[in-house]
Amino acid sequence: MKKQPDRPVLITDAALSQSDQLRSRQIRYVTMMGLRAGCLILGAVLISAQVPLLPLWLILCAAGMVFLPWAAVLIANDRPPKTKAERYEARNTERQRPVLDSHSAGQNEHRTIDADG
Repeated sequence: MKKQPDRPVLITDAALSQSDQLRSRQIRYVTMMGLRAGCLILGAVLISAQVPLLPLWLILCAAGMVFLPWAAVLIANDRPPKTKAERYEARNTERQRPVLDSHSAGQNEHRTIDADG
């Protein structure tokens, strides 16, 4: 029986580096823009080939050319979901924020400069 190679052990909960996240988003964006270009080329080929149900195919290609850029930008600008540790830390920092009393804000005197006087 062959011995299975050991898998590396994950020793950290650290997120991907910013450069790795950016690279991943760039790959997704370029892939979706490639699909958009494919829709344009497919539409041109379908018109020249005179296929049956041509209007339906052209509508699908046009929808891909319109909605893929929008989706690509949304996906490319999105960050990875927060981990449990990040959500926990965000909740704790919200609880620790100091809150101003309502009467302390009214005690400050503000100087008004009148341009007419």
